[in-house]
Amino acid sequence: MNNKTLAHDSTIAIYQTDDGLLTVDVCIEGETVWLSLNQIAELFGRNKSVISKHLKNIFSSEELARNSVVAKFATTAADGKTYQVEHYNLDMIISVGYRVNSKRGIQFRQWASRVLKEYLIQGYTVNQTTIYHLQQTVNLLSDTLIKENLVDNTGGYILQIIQEYAKTWDTLLRYDEKRFDLPITSKLHIALSYETALEAIQNLKEDIQGKGENTTFFGQERHDALQAILGNLEQTFDGIPVYSSCEERAAHLLYFIIKDHPFNDGNKRIASLLFLIQLKQDKINTQKINDVGLTALTLLMAQSSPQQKEITIQLIMSLLL
Repeated sequence: MNNKTLAHDSTIAIYQTDDGLLTVDVCIEGETVWLSLNQIAELFGRNKSVISKHLKNIFSSEELARNSVVAKFATTAADGKTYQVEHYNLDMIISVGYRVNSKRGIQFRQWASRVLKEYLIQGYTVNQTTIYHLQQTVNLLSDTLIKENLVDNTGGYILQIIQEYAKTWDTLLRYDEKRFDLPITSKLHIALSYETALEAIQNLKEDIQGKGENTTFFGQERHDALQAILGNLEQTFDGIPVYSSCEERAAHLLYFIIKDHPFNDGNKRIASLLFLIQLKQDKINTQKINDVGLTALTLLMAQSSPQQKEITIQLIMSLLL
């Protein structure tokens, strides 16, 4: 017998009889639908003992093989405990329906066929989208490695970041279905003030100047562009913040400074600095992002196209959560 628990990619569909008198939660998994003994009895309006007898006869006559139509699913009962409960797939449900001569059997089969068709078509579409976005992410990786000639630890860390981002099929699937449910943290957000940012930039300028690494134009702001970016990060719509979490604000801060070039020189270095300051202010754990990692993330954003903005923002956020 096939023993398994309800998988993360299972779907619960609601079946309702034509007269509206019966509603059943139907599990969809493995390209078929599943009902428990209780649900089958309820569906066909028969006693459980009657349904059990039909199930036994179907197996005894070898009409259906038990290991292909039965699976155990973890089910939470009314007492709050989880039990392994046998469920039967659509083939078995139809066979039972013929034996009890129930019109509901025909109605359920028609409903299940329609729902499964929609489910499979949707699944194909989602899978194709998943492949596309994964390919875009890999392309971004390849472009960055090639254009920046990265064959050192930074290049390796970029690969590690991509692997971390794409570590589960579930993550990619949720992203492609537009339900990438990155949690909204309860951390108290502290806005990065313009004055704090300017002071940090000046300190960085003095530090690298002593090393002979900066130019005359390093940190020179273009038309209050940084001030505009910081203001945009804190904007609201109908009293609700546009960027709902600390991680989302920090990711956009890094992105906007790198891509919008608010300074005549030093945008990537300044972006990295202010990004770290914002993370520290909001007490966000930066354990996953070391010096090499921050360089890698900065280069990824710099090389990304406007069409890849959502991918890169989600990448940063997934590493911070």
